[in-house]
Amino acid sequence: MSVLLTGAAGFIGRHVAIALLERGEAVVGVDNLNDYYDVSLKEARLAGLQARAGFSFERLDIADREAVAALFDRKPGIDRVIHLAAQAGVRYSLINPYTYLRSNIDGHVVLLEAARRLPALRHFVYASSSSVYGGNRKMPFSVEDRCDAPVSLYGATKKAMEVISESYAAMYGMPLTGLRFFTVYGPWGRPDMAYFSFTRKIIAGEPIPVFNHGDMRRDFTYIDDIVNGIVNCLNRPPDGTERQHRLYNLGNHRPEQLSDFIATLEKALDRPAVLELLPMQPGDVRETFADIDASRRDLDFSPTVGIAEGIPRFVEWYRRYYED
Repeated sequence: MSVLLTGAAGFIGRHVAIALLERGEAVVGVDNLNDYYDVSLKEARLAGLQARAGFSFERLDIADREAVAALFDRKPGIDRVIHLAAQAGVRYSLINPYTYLRSNIDGHVVLLEAARRLPALRHFVYASSSSVYGGNRKMPFSVEDRCDAPVSLYGATKKAMEVISESYAAMYGMPLTGLRFFTVYGPWGRPDMAYFSFTRKIIAGEPIPVFNHGDMRRDFTYIDDIVNGIVNCLNRPPDGTERQHRLYNLGNHRPEQLSDFIATLEKALDRPAVLELLPMQPGDVRETFADIDASRRDLDFSPTVGIAEGIPRFVEWYRRYYED
């Protein structure tokens, strides 16, 4: 039997694929290798996966119904799905909103429709986001909190994915789990993320944009901790005696002040940052903070890597990848 992994050439997907392959799983990776950011980075991630036994790759758009249906026909051994493919980024949704609808909503429904016809679907795990909490002010964010007032289209599409999943679990008894990720960072990361672009700009001596004049806090979560949470979740589907659709936060449960994060990056790079203080951007929120009590209890999720350890690991990879 095998795991279908969408977004396999992405940041989180690459790390999840390696974790699954290292425990002997057969992984069917899917990605459309779009040009939202540097395609060569995606290709490099993918090349590393294709060199490993047990990995096969299909380049396709998850919103393409016929292509997805044909894939499931060609791979009858799929019994679990980890759906990470999505159009990411809050600010890009202000520029190109339609791609969020196609990738995040249409793509999710296409995969649910294909997966519900599997003869023995054991678990369908998908990526949600802390962005669903919008402008909530109660801290920490709990999966029990109302989150029906998103402040970005990206967050709205992720919330829509959760609501659609709830309906599929109710209608078809599908075992579904949504994981709300909190600011994931680390080696092989996404160039559009702040820590990645900050690194490039600090090395180049360019100013870094610091929104809300630096009054921001983020629950930065290291990639290894996120991968452990995803794999643990995959191993623990709803057992039929509980709700068939569950939601969990995967965060570090330790918000960091943006100024402290920048200072940690400066130390790792051994260079000062030039700050360009700017107002809050549309769609942004001042603070994120994950309540992970349920994730600890049900998924044995226990993050261990803070920014003092995680940022130097990223910087080491960045220099090796871009400067060696």
